Amino acid sequence: MRRYRPFLLAARPHLAVIVVRLLLLVAVPAFAVRAQGGAASGSAAGATTSGAAGAAEGAVSVTSLVREADHESAARHSAAALALYERALQLDARAVPALVGAARELVDLGEFDTSADRRTTRFRRAVEYARRAVAVQPGLADAHFHLARALGRTALNLGARERVKYAVEVRDAAQQALTLEPRHAGALHVIGVWHAEVMRLNGFERAFARAFLGGAVFASASWAEALRHLELAVAVEPDRLVHRLDLARVQRDAGRLSEARASYEAALRCPDTDANDGQYRQAAEAELRRLRR
Repeated sequence: MRRYRPFLLAARPHLAVIVVRLLLLVAVPAFAVRAQGGAASGSAAGATTSGAAGAAEGAVSVTSLVREADHESAARHSAAALALYERALQLDARAVPALVGAARELVDLGEFDTSADRRTTRFRRAVEYARRAVAVQPGLADAHFHLARALGRTALNLGARERVKYAVEVRDAAQQALTLEPRHAGALHVIGVWHAEVMRLNGFERAFARAFLGGAVFASASWAEALRHLELAVAVEPDRLVHRLDLARVQRDAGRLSEARASYEAALRCPDTDANDGQYRQAAEAELRRLRR
């Protein structure tokens, strides 16, 4: 599970900045195991036995590596988790839990990386893994969610027109995740923040974005929908700091200040469970101080 971030506007916004505000990121765990096939021997009978044994051996290896990677991820050791997921993918390139896990850890590692080149590389690799997961298991909500997350991060390093294309795909991927799993907390969060970012655009920005993304998309946006989706994300995962943090931001910007203060305080009571919760906690503390002034 994971992430989102505020977007900043320049004094004279241009299309690139406008679209950045529509790109959303998060993260959630993935669960699915695919068995690894094995090699055959020379005879027909030998091929059956050897193939079954090889498949079992491969499955155990992939499963054990993914299990170990999940443990490292839960401990917020993203680099170690990524290395294990990628080892599993060397054994089975179509192992969906490893594909989704690798995409998640790459985005976590890239989010606060100070090297622009390394961020770009990590986000592009995350997109590749997530697309492969969707191709192998299109009915898995997590795969679509992590694709939305990785695409959003990748788009931040692209030109304005490419960002517009990615913004649409980010939203579509998150909506597909919700079609498959209506209570998917990460996808609920993505859509909630998407609604909020549209509502935060000023008239000049909305005119640009409407021209490129379509009037129907913007007609559907509202503070009510932003609040509804983020409140649902909190209801599904009440101990996830980032859900409560972005709910507080939406409540603040919608003018519901007392509710925003309560949500910030609730966010700060959440345990650190995600790789970047330290940075999110600092942001919550700073924003709550400003709100109390």
